[in-house]
Amino acid sequence: MSIIETMKLGKHIFGVGAMTGISRIFGFIRDMLIARVLGAGRLSDIFLAAFKLPNLFRDLLGEGALSAIFIPMYTDLKKDDEFAKNVFSWLMVVLLAITIVFEIFMPLVVWILAPGFDAEPGKMEMTVLISRIMFFYVIFVCGSAFLSAILNAFSKFLLAAFMPVMLNIMLIGALLLASTWTGGTALYLMAGTVVLSGIVQFAILWGRVRARHFGLRLVRPRWTPGIKHLFQRLGISIVGNGFYQITIIVGTLVASFQNGAVSWLYYADRIVQLPFAMIGLAVGTVLMSSISNALADHNMRSVHIQQNSSLRRSMMLILPCVAGLFVLAQPIIKYLFEYGAWTPASTSAVATAIMIQVFVLPAMLISQIYSKTLYAAQDVKTPVKTSMISLATAAVIYLALFPVLGYLAIPAGVVASGYLKNYLLGRACRKRGLFKMDMRSVRTIAAFGLLAAALGVALWFVPIDSIWTLFAAIAAYGIIYLPIAYVIDRKL
Repeated sequence: MSIIETMKLGKHIFGVGAMTGISRIFGFIRDMLIARVLGAGRLSDIFLAAFKLPNLFRDLLGEGALSAIFIPMYTDLKKDDEFAKNVFSWLMVVLLAITIVFEIFMPLVVWILAPGFDAEPGKMEMTVLISRIMFFYVIFVCGSAFLSAILNAFSKFLLAAFMPVMLNIMLIGALLLASTWTGGTALYLMAGTVVLSGIVQFAILWGRVRARHFGLRLVRPRWTPGIKHLFQRLGISIVGNGFYQITIIVGTLVASFQNGAVSWLYYADRIVQLPFAMIGLAVGTVLMSSISNALADHNMRSVHIQQNSSLRRSMMLILPCVAGLFVLAQPIIKYLFEYGAWTPASTSAVATAIMIQVFVLPAMLISQIYSKTLYAAQDVKTPVKTSMISLATAAVIYLALFPVLGYLAIPAGVVASGYLKNYLLGRACRKRGLFKMDMRSVRTIAAFGLLAAALGVALWFVPIDSIWTLFAAIAAYGIIYLPIAYVIDRKL
């Protein structure tokens, strides 16, 4: 792999990470408004539980299984237009059928997702209604994810990475409008806005794909050997992704028996997922395309160079996030969310969950590199097997520890299952010769960890008494850490 190609890889990762960061900034503004308008109780529980359903199918049929399988096959077929059109048409048919079924059986689905809601009068019924409205988002967000996969296969990453910003901007507008209203009216407005944002995302991406002359359009679905092969792999992959979603559902189900816990865990996960989204998902998005091309050319040296380069750069950024979030969890939640209907008790509950869950970040990031490599090699079964084992372990931990730890059983299970998954995926990659860490990566990652830990200890003693001192502490932490880490990466 040439220096120019390495620079392009870094440029693409930085671009996707930057767009994801912009999206998450708007996402935090959105969450701050949700906290202010809905609090962390009945109304927020309803909205967040209902919003899990379209996100579930986005992961299963959009950004998750389908994209991971489609891009390597599309690359192997030299980006064949007819294959893409046929897959797109089948996806739309499947999404329409799923939407009809779920609209009919939504009461049963919501009861399975959050049975604890039935204990509070009207909570279950309102959740069913909001879920029915919001579920139409599935068609558009999954379609948008497929259009994004087409663009990514041609190394057009930025517009697709920017699309989640549309949802956040539109929800911010809805929340500002809803701040003068009360009760269910705000929920109806937010649910309708989610659907409208999906339509806008789909329209923008469709226009971009058509403008680039990629030849994509709806056709009569045809059952071809390529489609059969894709659906076979998709079925296997959905089992693995389904285990992940089932684990989330189990976590929500368990948490629904503790009032406010669904919201506490949502906000904790949002904070922890921010650095992973900006770094880990950006790395995975770019590596899927670049490693697929390298494997198609049988260039394992290029694969290993890309993996190690991505690993060093991403760990350089994720390790200080672990230390920083652990130390600053309480002031971050206090000064970002403790307004209006949000209480100090909610701040303490969310911060404690963050301090546990943040330790899964390194494992999540490395697992992203392992899993994208396996998918690029068109190995679907191994990620599925590891997901089944690790996520079943998480579900057991949730159920076993909830009587003792309450809602904190969920972040504890996330951390344990995350490292188990990382171990299983790494072992599979090394056995097949698909991953090889060089000594430079070992030395630099160890140095990054020591540096982040030392600065984290120093940060612990910094007094934080306002949002401005919080921002100043974070800025100082970055200003000290990044130049030293950059020198370490260059010299070691």
